[in-house]
Amino acid sequence: MRHTRTAASAASLLLATACLVAAPETAQAAPRTAAVGFVALGDSYSAGLGAGAYLPTGTNCKRSGRAYPVLWASAHKVAAFAFAACNHARTSDVLSGQLGRLGPGTRLVTLTVGGTDAGFVGVMTTCALGGTSRCLSAVAAARATVDRSLGDSLDRLYSAIRDRAPAARVVVLGYPHMYHLRGTCEIGLQDTARAAINAGVDHLDAVIARRAAAHGFAFADVRAAFAGHEICSRTPWLHSVDLLAPTESYHPTAPGQLLGYLPALDRVS
Repeated sequence: MRHTRTAASAASLLLATACLVAAPETAQAAPRTAAVGFVALGDSYSAGLGAGAYLPTGTNCKRSGRAYPVLWASAHKVAAFAFAACNHARTSDVLSGQLGRLGPGTRLVTLTVGGTDAGFVGVMTTCALGGTSRCLSAVAAARATVDRSLGDSLDRLYSAIRDRAPAARVVVLGYPHMYHLRGTCEIGLQDTARAAINAGVDHLDAVIARRAAAHGFAFADVRAAFAGHEICSRTPWLHSVDLLAPTESYHPTAPGQLLGYLPALDRVS
């Protein structure tokens, strides 16, 4: 579908507004409660932001009934399932607010986390509004943040998960490439910026995978599953800038959760 430049500008402004007001609701400490067999932790990619069918949680976590953890629990008839993932959660939010249902009886833990720590929202806002040069600088700054601090933050979180759930299989899922290069998009970012964003995702996933392996956790790579279904592909499984739901921009759609994330989890769980 062709968009006018006016619509593109409006979309960019809406995205910037959404990024400013969105905030995680996981800061309060999670009390220890009865442990369950499968606990889904993490950020908006695990919560299912972008997939619709949001559950009435009374929070801004945007947990979706179409998110891959819910789909996996249903497919495997999991009786005891806790869905703690929350929109825009950082590693510190997961550590302080999402571990309450872990325990010796927990058998599976899943999570995506690290994108918010790396400044994903700020990068995509800068790239949408600031042009190629500023986009490349924002990606470089995010990569530096990943190298400087994300590894230690992941180590603290992963150690806490293992301490609370010593018998669990822990599956850490990565992030997909955002853009299909030389694709169908007629306006928006140049391919130079799109390629830099994809390379930034590669860098982030590599750090997450290394830290997961160091703790004995499995890493589920979703990039191959999303190949050919990125933004600017003919059948995208990721939202581009969404005028009607700007907070969902750059997040997986329901098919992205079902056909991208769920099979990746199945392969390693």
